[in-house]
Amino acid sequence: MKRALTKIIPFLVMASFLATGCTQENTQAAKAAKPAVEQVAKENVYKGSVVGKSNKAKTISIKVGKGEDAKTIMVAFDDQTKGVEHASVGHASIINYEMRNGKPYATVIKPKLAKLPEGVAEIKTDALVDLMASGKQFTLIDSRPGGRFAAGSLPGAKNITVPKMKETMGAGTLPENKDELVVFFCGGPT
Repeated sequence: MKRALTKIIPFLVMASFLATGCTQENTQAAKAAKPAVEQVAKENVYKGSVVGKSNKAKTISIKVGKGEDAKTIMVAFDDQTKGVEHASVGHASIINYEMRNGKPYATVIKPKLAKLPEGVAEIKTDALVDLMASGKQFTLIDSRPGGRFAAGSLPGAKNITVPKMKETMGAGTLPENKDELVVFFCGGPT
């Protein structure tokens, strides 16, 4: 009987490999499972405006959602949280978190940057310095509030706040030459 089993067992093992396959994640089911794992990771993210931050209590309050569906959520942070400096009241942030003892703890905080419209490009600080030194004609707009503009701004900048821009839609404030480069800047990551 033992001899018969020892002859049959290798056959059964070989048959199971043939039936189920012995390759690593080449099946469609394995490929389909990968996005589910990524989707779970994306669920532990809050995106919204920071409405409060307490360094003493080590908490951040973030308003997520829009309109009637908006709610404020408190997220704890600790010394291992990366990017705490991006959680500034009034600025939009993206907070990745993990659950600990039933409470969300921030693991990574990033600024939530506005999406630029088509045809608009971001200019880095070094490129702006080079542009200013080149003497090329362009218009520089400081969109910060008037008080911050008065406290100091870049040489040659005009102050056109976002509310003023919305009110006038740029009439009389932007250059007549539509081909002239216009550079906007503000004091934060938005």
